[in-house]
Amino acid sequence: MNCVGLDIGTSSICLCVVNCESGEIIVTITFANDFNVEGREYERKQNAAAIVENCISEVDSLIEKHSPVCCIGITGQMHGIVYVDKNCNPVSDLFTWQDMTGSQEYCENMTFAEKLSGLSGYKTASGYGATTYFCHKLKNEVPGSAAYICTIHDLVAAKLAGLTKPVMHSSDAHSFGLYSIEKQSFDKQAIEKSGLDYSFFPDVVNDAVIIGTHGSIPVCVAVGDNQASFIGSVRDTSADVLINFGTGSQISFMTEKNDAGNIDNAEIRPFHRNNNLFVGSALCGGRAFSLLEKFIRSVLNLTDNKCENAYPFIDRMLKSSGEPDNPLKVCTTFAGTRGNPEQKGSIENIDTENFTAEHLVYGVLRGMSGELAGIYNQSCHGKRAFIVGSGNGLRKNNALQRIICDEFNLKMKIPLHTEEAAFGACLYAMTAAEMFSSLNEAQKLIKYI
Repeated sequence: MNCVGLDIGTSSICLCVVNCESGEIIVTITFANDFNVEGREYERKQNAAAIVENCISEVDSLIEKHSPVCCIGITGQMHGIVYVDKNCNPVSDLFTWQDMTGSQEYCENMTFAEKLSGLSGYKTASGYGATTYFCHKLKNEVPGSAAYICTIHDLVAAKLAGLTKPVMHSSDAHSFGLYSIEKQSFDKQAIEKSGLDYSFFPDVVNDAVIIGTHGSIPVCVAVGDNQASFIGSVRDTSADVLINFGTGSQISFMTEKNDAGNIDNAEIRPFHRNNNLFVGSALCGGRAFSLLEKFIRSVLNLTDNKCENAYPFIDRMLKSSGEPDNPLKVCTTFAGTRGNPEQKGSIENIDTENFTAEHLVYGVLRGMSGELAGIYNQSCHGKRAFIVGSGNGLRKNNALQRIICDEFNLKMKIPLHTEEAAFGACLYAMTAAEMFSSLNEAQKLIKYI
């Protein structure tokens, strides 16, 4: 028996077929999520209807080629919002997690996100689904035929399962904002106090459950990609800490606590049943290295030999020289932080000896890892035994791996498979379909390099 997993990312969409007994990934398909839609300067939108159509088509193709399929697991980009009608058809584009509508000025010296935080009592940020909905509500921009709001992967799951109302996992509900971890539900009082329509918010589940069938194949509730990556990467949830580098970067570990403390860029997110994840995030994780490559490429292009890709040059530099002494101190908050979108990055400790390309490259790597290590060291949830590293930004960068191990003073394990979120969606679906007695049993299928 096989399971089909789907991960709807911001820049790419990944599907995989996993053997339910061995954990072997039989096939992987990845294609660009190039369904971006032009909008206002501060908007970041994608064509929701096109994403749904393409995802379902690819799922059906895999089912036809790799039957028998026992279940379908789905995950995707968190925070983003799409409006759907009473038949669960999209009536808007997807406003992604990168959407900056909430950062627009509500009144003098106050953004829409800050206004919603004050009204609701919940810390909200631009890009959160509830924040985007709040802005649209106040601006009379909610589609007239809209009945519900959900994530893009909630929508795909609902369409596959034949639902007329989306069902949302707590992992995504929390990413929307205005969700109470203690009550394990959206906060009706806070929502209505903010002037929003509570009936727009989907029903929430906090477990691996089957929400319907596609043909005769069970469809699992969609789960947030942070939680799905954790499920698909970490075998020992009590001992390991997950570090992921994509466009942003994240550090995650399981906890029973509901409070992250007063740590900037850290929060508690629902995970599975009564367990939560401590999650620390950096908006400019892997992107910081991309910006470094862009800078070095621009310098190389001043020569007669034009350069289209500076990564090989950076790789040669990292292999030929060890980390230099007298390092540059690079703060890689080039895209701000969730708590302070206006914060800028910086380069310090420059002197006559360390103003070199090598120092800059290693300084950026130290800055990328140090931002996450700082969050980890401030947390009061107990130390972990191992790092599990995931994401191409980490897998392909041995120097970054070494620096992270040094910053955290822990050894690192890297999953054998590269489709962590899609693989995790499969494990969650297998749990929902009762192929395993528990989620922990399903995670034993994970293998490391």
